[in-house]
Amino acid sequence: MWSGPRNISTALMRSFGSRADTTVCDEPLYAHYLAVTGLPHPGRDEVIAAHEPDWRRAAAWLTGPVPHGRPVWYQKHMAHHLLPVIERAWLDSLTNTFLVRDPAAMLPSLVAKTPDAGLADTGLPQQCELFDRVSDRLGRAPPVIDASDVLANPAGLLARLCRELGIAWDAAMLSWAPGRRETDGVWAKHWYHAVEASTGFQAPETAAPPSLPAALDGLHEQCLPYYQRLRAYRLQA
Repeated sequence: MWSGPRNISTALMRSFGSRADTTVCDEPLYAHYLAVTGLPHPGRDEVIAAHEPDWRRAAAWLTGPVPHGRPVWYQKHMAHHLLPVIERAWLDSLTNTFLVRDPAAMLPSLVAKTPDAGLADTGLPQQCELFDRVSDRLGRAPPVIDASDVLANPAGLLARLCRELGIAWDAAMLSWAPGRRETDGVWAKHWYHAVEASTGFQAPETAAPPSLPAALDGLHEQCLPYYQRLRAYRLQA
């Protein structure tokens, strides 16, 4: 599942982690991303020490046997972690799917955590690049889901996604126990407070969202063509 930041990606990992037939892993390219970019993210040194910083070794693991011998392996990826130095051929052995969110809702949350965020930090260009690669290989569009659709109708949208992926729908995906998981990255203590308190998908906001700060207008305009292109292929319940 290729997502950008602040896109309910961790909640979706919780959802798939509630399935008895599924193993999950959390941002397995993050350590490599931090090691190469040198970005001072919270807990940077701990992330690199605790997780695999060599993308080739990470890719070999991600395309190898599913941990615990389960039939489904849900891999939560941040698209912006897919740096140009990373070769792409190994991705062809995965079933690649895409999670997007309206930039007007995503950007305020992103810049609150990453004030200097630019277009590449949203993951949208990388999602489109990978979407094109997968589409060309398959001869059809791979599954795309929008965070707002998931929140509005979790059962209907996730059942549709499961059907597209060729796996059985499991109502256990709608709820989970609160708290941290062994499968969470060591960065969870910096980023996952809301998810750790949750027991299911948050209800969508009924009130109109606040207007986007003027300082984000330029970045929002850059994001929109990428988001709208992917959204055009989104699954609906």
